[in-house]
Amino acid sequence: MARPTQNVAEKEGPVRGDRVVTTNRRATYDYFIEESLEAGIALTGTEIKSIRMGRASIAEAYVRVEDGELWLIGANIAPFVHGGNEQHEPARPRKLLARRRQIAHLQAATDQKGMTLVPLRLALRHGLAKVDVGVARGKKTYDKRAATAEREATRDIQRALRDRG
Repeated sequence: MARPTQNVAEKEGPVRGDRVVTTNRRATYDYFIEESLEAGIALTGTEIKSIRMGRASIAEAYVRVEDGELWLIGANIAPFVHGGNEQHEPARPRKLLARRRQIAHLQAATDQKGMTLVPLRLALRHGLAKVDVGVARGKKTYDKRAATAEREATRDIQRALRDRG
């Protein structure tokens, strides 16, 4: 009697694709996102382990260009539970890894009045931590009210269509 063959993916274990660790939901509420760029992060050993456990927050973080380098400031990566004595500082500035042309482009974009750099999401891509950095322009209060009204109107329309059909 022939043995059933196993799927190749089952043999290799879980697929190591994208996994979103955390998103900055405030960013889309407070800013208009003009464009975005994916950048790597320079991390220590216990930081990447904490990120893999999902213990990171970029809610209050921002990105700054200093001396031709990108820095993620204000991101909080909790200490690793099993780290022992060798722990990292949770809120230290972290260097973002991007090409010189990309950094120059982001610098030029932020030199315009009202533009800033915000982290949009933190994800693991093929085992490496990546941050999506957005070039953003701040929303005024009336912009936020209009966006909320539009979202509620769309929700009401969807509810009416669902109840009707």
